[in-house]
Amino acid sequence: MGAARNPMAGALCLFLAAAIWGGMYVVSKVVLDHIPPMTLLAVRLAIGAAALLGGLLFSGAPRARRSDWRGLALLGLLGYGVSLGAQFIGTRLSSAGHGAVLTSITPACILVFAAHLRGERITRAHVLAVGIATAGVLLVVEWPRGFTLDARVFWGDLLLLLAGATWALYTVRCRMSADRYPPITVTTYAMVFGVLWVLPATPLEASVAWGSLSAGLWCGIAYLGVVSTAVAFYLWNKGFTMLDAGTGALFFFAQPIVGALLGWLWLGEPLGARFVLGTAMVIAGGLLATRQPPPARGRPGAVAMAPSGKADG
Repeated sequence: MGAARNPMAGALCLFLAAAIWGGMYVVSKVVLDHIPPMTLLAVRLAIGAAALLGGLLFSGAPRARRSDWRGLALLGLLGYGVSLGAQFIGTRLSSAGHGAVLTSITPACILVFAAHLRGERITRAHVLAVGIATAGVLLVVEWPRGFTLDARVFWGDLLLLLAGATWALYTVRCRMSADRYPPITVTTYAMVFGVLWVLPATPLEASVAWGSLSAGLWCGIAYLGVVSTAVAFYLWNKGFTMLDAGTGALFFFAQPIVGALLGWLWLGEPLGARFVLGTAMVIAGGLLATRQPPPARGRPGAVAMAPSGKADG
């Protein structure tokens, strides 16, 4: 089951996904005041998985064969168990500013993993584009207290780096799976397994008085589960089936820009010359990447589901 290349549609899917994630921090900040991070992640994934299961049944997309569950469980572990878990805990130990900066390694890691696992050639234009866009993000993101070396922040920063690297690996392996299943199937099964990976961590946190939560908080939880999880993750995986990894990776940088814009619109947070310059650099990096022909693949037909990493014959 091959994926059709459609750069415009792929770009739209990736931008929408990144924009949703960029705007979800306003909602998350409120909800996390009442629900511990891993518990909220488990609830978010459970709601997202339920929504995706409904979409899978409604669309008539094929279900995954039992022989492929191992690969899909690995996707759930990488993308939802390790990456999102490390991001939640790392941000709590460090800061949101550190998180935005350190997880910016994701696009570069996507290039490396795409070259290693899919045989995509890393072009100089893509490397330059990622470098320009990364520099732009460093200008956009504010971290008032700078980078410190105390133990708590150190371990938090390591977790944030882990989150960025594992999200890149998850993205590339999801892209590889397009040869076997449509994105709705891959995203649904990976998220169901993700719930199973995250649930064991929830008893370690404080209990939640679910009955005392307001209607507004429940709306926020539903938004995080349906829109920020089910819809956004599907769009992200779908977008990468229509673009090469080097170009698609750059849309990751839309998150902090959209987040800063929404913070300015909704919270009155100031935007200065650094934001304008940084945004221009991110856009320039994206334009540079999209003007290049798609890189050649050295190993066509590779798929993520085979446990050995080799394509089925």
